[in-house]
Amino acid sequence: MVVLEARQLTKRYAGLPAVSSVSFSIGEGDILGYLGPNGSGKSTTVKMLTGLLEPSTGHVLYRGRDINVDLPAYKRKLGYAPEEANLYSFLTGWEYLELVGTLREIDAKRLKAKADSMLNDFAMFPHRHSPISSYSKGMRQRIMLIAALMHDPDALILDEPFSGLDVSMALVFRQVIKLLAHSGKAIFFCSPVLEVVDKLCTHLVLLRQGAVVACGAIEDIRSKGMAPALEEAFLQLTERVDSDGLAANIVAAVQAPC
Repeated sequence: MVVLEARQLTKRYAGLPAVSSVSFSIGEGDILGYLGPNGSGKSTTVKMLTGLLEPSTGHVLYRGRDINVDLPAYKRKLGYAPEEANLYSFLTGWEYLELVGTLREIDAKRLKAKADSMLNDFAMFPHRHSPISSYSKGMRQRIMLIAALMHDPDALILDEPFSGLDVSMALVFRQVIKLLAHSGKAIFFCSPVLEVVDKLCTHLVLLRQGAVVACGAIEDIRSKGMAPALEEAFLQLTERVDSDGLAANIVAAVQAPC
C-alpha cells in the first residue's frame, strides 16, 4: 500500500523552477533513496514533503489524501530528521526529548521509558542531563534521531541522517532503518553517500536540475545507466561527467612540477 506520494511537485522561485514535476511513491516497507548533485532540488523536495514549504503546483499525499487537508494530523504520523541538527542548545538532551514527546502527546510514563531506552541504545544516556550546547555534532545528531523516532511514525523522512555519526553508530542506525522498513514503515532517505544508498535502499529517484532523470528499483537504475555500479550510473544520469578523465587531470595537476 502506498503511504507517501509526490504528484507532479513543482516549486518556483521568482519564476524559476527549483523542482519541476517530480513524482514518486513510497509504499509500506520501501526505502526510497533520493539523490542528485548539489542544487538539484533535494532540500526543496524535503521541505515540501514535510509541509514546511507549499508547492507552486502539485501535491503531497499521505495514504491517498493531500497533506494540507489536515497538516497537523499528517505531521503526527511523520518522523523527520533534517540535515542540520538545529536543537534548542539551552536545553539538556532529556529536556529536548521531553519537549518533543509532550508535543507528540506521548504519555509521560511511556515517554520516560522510551526515551531512557533509546538514549541508552544511542549511547547518550550518560549525557542526557548535559546541555545540548556541550554536545558534539554526532551527539546532537543522535538526539535528533531519537526525537524523530520515539513516537513510532508511519513515515520517515531522513535527510542525510548519518551526518556526524561515528562508524559504529552509523552501522547500528543503518540496521534500524532496515528493521523499520521490514515492519512496514515508509522511508524517504536523502543521502550523498552512494555506497550507503546502494546497500540500504530498495528504490531510487535521481534528480538533475530539479527534474527526475531516473526512478525505480536500484537494479533498474543501474541498467539505465549502462554501468555495473550505482556510482557510475549516478554520474552518467545526473552529471554526465567523465570521472576517469577528470581524476586523471587532477592527478596530473597535482604531480606537475612546482
